[in-house]
Amino acid sequence: MAKKIEKICCIGAGYVGGPTMSVVAKQCPEIEITIVDMNEARIAAWNDCDLNNLPVYEPGLAEIVAEARGRNLFFSTDVDKAIAEADMIFISVNTPTKTYGKGKGMAADLKFIELCARQIAAVAKTDKIVVEKSTLPVRTAAALKSILDNTGNGVNFHILSNPEFLAEGTAVEDLLNPDRVLIGGENAEAIQALVDIYAQWVPEERILTTNLWSSELSKLTANAFLAQRVSSINSISELCEKTGANVDEVSKAIGLDSRIGPKFLKASVGFGGSCFQKDILNLVYIARSYNLHAVADYWDQVILMNDHQKHRFADNIIQTLYNTVSGKKIAFLGWAFKKDTNDTRESAAIYVADYLLSEEAEITIYDPKVSAERIYADLDYLNTRSSAENRRLVRVVSDPYEATSEAHAIAVLTEWDEFKGYDWARIKQEMKRPSFIFDGRKLLNRAQLEEIGFNYYAIGE
Repeated sequence: MAKKIEKICCIGAGYVGGPTMSVVAKQCPEIEITIVDMNEARIAAWNDCDLNNLPVYEPGLAEIVAEARGRNLFFSTDVDKAIAEADMIFISVNTPTKTYGKGKGMAADLKFIELCARQIAAVAKTDKIVVEKSTLPVRTAAALKSILDNTGNGVNFHILSNPEFLAEGTAVEDLLNPDRVLIGGENAEAIQALVDIYAQWVPEERILTTNLWSSELSKLTANAFLAQRVSSINSISELCEKTGANVDEVSKAIGLDSRIGPKFLKASVGFGGSCFQKDILNLVYIARSYNLHAVADYWDQVILMNDHQKHRFADNIIQTLYNTVSGKKIAFLGWAFKKDTNDTRESAAIYVADYLLSEEAEITIYDPKVSAERIYADLDYLNTRSSAENRRLVRVVSDPYEATSEAHAIAVLTEWDEFKGYDWARIKQEMKRPSFIFDGRKLLNRAQLEEIGFNYYAIGE
């Protein structure tokens, strides 16, 4: 019989750990859940009385946190205490791409995972089920198990892989009504203990159990396949622009084929987010480590096409604005990598901005959920120019009409719904003429904007 789980600890209070554990707490009020993080400011934000200040923005998340927080959901910086008391420990820390040494720019950096394992090993005095929630390269569980099993303190550890399949912006709905829950492991009782938690609200036919390695690889493969679809339709968007075809019409035509389906076939300035690029690079690195170079080259092309699409979009702005953007004001609407999230990791906006800034453009940015501090940090991280130079050329404002006033052009980089409802006649009146809109998300109404007098450019048309 599977062990009944009474206390859960989740290490990592970010975009995965926070929403996932909040939903588990809501659905399983009999389980005490403590989310821990060494970042004191982040934990303070999760505990803030003002739910508008939560560090992660997701529709519906604040209401769930309000229901469960203080009842059976707690946020703490006391990592050791939470580990010691827990029956089950979720590891949900960042696994960025390495920026140093072997595998630089491709392999996953597992130092935070290893630090978690060593801390668990040092603190644990009772048997634990350790769940990989972070996206990890295949066979990471073997390294975790080696560290945990060689502590010499007599504690039994069972490793499970339970990858997340959340889409930011719909994470709460994805957690409440998932397509599937994937659990990989070697110990049947440990697997069943986690199955029993999810089964409280997820139909059992949607709970899939596999071996550890299949579970780990499935996460990387799922993201690679989704990203591949985006790059595929973006490659066709460029062909559409040359031939007179419309990429929306092509996308609809092929999406009606039941073998293909319509999802992830919307042409855009490119995919972003924390997972797609990182996971594909990881997959490429793993393939190369096994000398599977044809496999690696295949998936590498998905990344190359995504980079090409961002550069192509920026180039089109420069060429359309008479081959120079130096000293010209470009208004960016949107900085988050997609709507309904404040996550900016690998956002296309960062790279389009960087490209234009290298041409001495002056960029003013408005995003309804992303702070100025985050935007400047994203640009500074690229290390293309000095921090002072980024602040000289980039302004971040809290009013979209201020962003677009006196602008030579507008670039739509995030598909926020609010952009569709703006007073575009007012915006046109306050812009430089001729007035250009470059719609990187194919969000706005071409006919309406052209009637007002805009020069409108959209990808794939």
